[in-house]
Amino acid sequence: MTVHTHPIAPLDALVDGEAQRFDVHGHRLAVIRIGEAVYVIGDICTHQDISLSEGEVDAETCHIECWKHGSSFSLETGEPDVFPATRPVPVYRAWVDGGEVFVEIEDPEGVA
Repeated sequence: MTVHTHPIAPLDALVDGEAQRFDVHGHRLAVIRIGEAVYVIGDICTHQDISLSEGEVDAETCHIECWKHGSSFSLETGEPDVFPATRPVPVYRAWVDGGEVFVEIEDPEGVA
């Protein structure tokens, strides 16, 4: 696997306490800003093909709830803590540099 860094958006373009969907290099991502922290997880609920970025963010517990069936996922680990989802979503390393949000994505060898 090769790790690539991708710019997402300016931090100021992300609404605090809400998720936004971004498609980056073939990956559907839910990007969540809580204060100055940014979390990036896979946007697809592991229970059904539902966009997590349309769900509600709980800033106090760092979780996002799938709007369709109520599964809740940790923004830090991707692990679900409410059924019906039982499998985690991917979590991506994200950071802010110079006011811009970046994410690291592992891609198969030979994919740039």
